[in-house]
Amino acid sequence: MRYILLFVFMFRIFSAQGQQTYPDSILYSNHIYNEKIKTVQIYKDGWNLSYPVIKLNTNEKLVFNFDLLKDQPETFYYTFIHCNKDWIKSDIFPNDYLTGYTENPIEDYGNSFNTTVSYIHYKLIFPNDKVSIILSGNYILEVYPADKPEEPAITQRFIVAEDASKITVTAHRPQMTKENNTHQQVDFVVDYTGLSINDPFRNVFAFILQNGRWDNAKRNLKPDFYGNNELKYNSLSDKNIFKGGNEYRYFDIKSIRYQTEYVKRIDYVIPNYNIYLYPSENREFKPYFYWKDFNGKYYIAFQEGTKPDIDADYVNVYFTLLSDQVISGGKMYISGSLNNWAFDKKNLMTYNPEKKEYECNMLLKQGWYNYEYVLLKDGETDGTATLFEGSHYETENDYIVLIYYRNPHDRYDRVIGSVIANTLNRLSN
Repeated sequence: MRYILLFVFMFRIFSAQGQQTYPDSILYSNHIYNEKIKTVQIYKDGWNLSYPVIKLNTNEKLVFNFDLLKDQPETFYYTFIHCNKDWIKSDIFPNDYLTGYTENPIEDYGNSFNTTVSYIHYKLIFPNDKVSIILSGNYILEVYPADKPEEPAITQRFIVAEDASKITVTAHRPQMTKENNTHQQVDFVVDYTGLSINDPFRNVFAFILQNGRWDNAKRNLKPDFYGNNELKYNSLSDKNIFKGGNEYRYFDIKSIRYQTEYVKRIDYVIPNYNIYLYPSENREFKPYFYWKDFNGKYYIAFQEGTKPDIDADYVNVYFTLLSDQVISGGKMYISGSLNNWAFDKKNLMTYNPEKKEYECNMLLKQGWYNYEYVLLKDGETDGTATLFEGSHYETENDYIVLIYYRNPHDRYDRVIGSVIANTLNRLSN
């Protein structure tokens, strides 16, 4: 097996001569490298609005989907890369964390049916009978064309967690801050009874993700108190405090035969359908109002068909955000899972001074979408929305707590526990 891995490694090195290079911050993140690839999703099998976190040594699996906007299929391969807690490639070999074949083709794909935009839909479920994962940790799913193994097409993050610790989470309104009307505090206790951890303050690291996002995650948190096999995180500082944000805006484009809420007009101009949403208003200073959302995610659906993966069409969706003036100090984006939580030219808004509004057009697959407007300030990566959206301590959010442990004798970071908590019915004053 080691000789095979060495051959593959040397082949990819020699093939990489002249290829485009990417920084590690891109390679080990959620990223799409091919502009013909759309609608990339990864979630736990059985619920397409779940987060890509599965338990080690269980029957849990992840589902990975994407579309290639072409008439004819291409062959794609996939592999897995183990990373440390900070998403840097681990210092271990693939056969240390995988069993089976380390590189495999994606064999489940099909052509779109009766759509104005032709595409090939690809689907992968893993672990599977060709490859299994035997260590916990942070992972990158890397997808690449069969003829260009040195050029990634997609990279996606996912987590494999052990069930070696018990985590109790409480989300509440902050008490000791002037921002107690706009923020949420996430306190938790980790019980690691059964694990031999000599120095938990040095070797255990906690991460908190809001709605599955990494751009505003709280990283490498240390416990405020520890003892008796317990770690307590309930600091009076801001290290575990998030802006509550607001419930996400939404629109429904499951059908192009009728206008749903927030859809102003549907036009067909050869070769595409064009859907114009009603102009969005500023919610920054409006009172909080709850409605059930997907916390920034979306699901693919087609009103008139039974196989949305291949029946749903791609349409141009036009967004407008009313603003009396251009906002200085940053750029406006449409944000959410609809663009993989990225900030690039696909979701960048431009200001129209004549109409006094920001505008953007995105090519999206039919379905039900959440989104929000974000001012990404110059030089920052935290895309938390407050301008135009507002922030409230009452907002319903998911919080994922991940506990990493680095044994001083190991060469990788274990995920010894994970939990997903929701503020609904849990948020206390």
